[in-house]
Amino acid sequence: MKPAGSLVLLLGAALLLTSWTNGDICPAVEQDIQLFLTGPVDDYVSYVGKYNSNPLVLANARMLKMCLDSKLTEEDKKYAMSAVVSPVWLA
Repeated sequence: MKPAGSLVLLLGAALLLTSWTNGDICPAVEQDIQLFLTGPVDDYVSYVGKYNSNPLVLANARMLKMCLDSKLTEEDKKYAMSAVVSPVWLA
């Protein structure tokens, strides 16, 4: 799967886990997304490892995070995070 497709799936999953009554997102998903978008690679992989210790999953998490860090600017990451944490259509 291409990294951009993976990012879309991640953000889509986060939106599905959003409570439509108050706009809050599941704290575990929010932390995952925050680490994915803004945290160091090792912190993100460690967080993923709390939920799945499969070496292939961890290697893929590392690869996706490194790809994201090389492709997105800090501004892109900020916009992605703000779209997930406080979706405008839920306000």
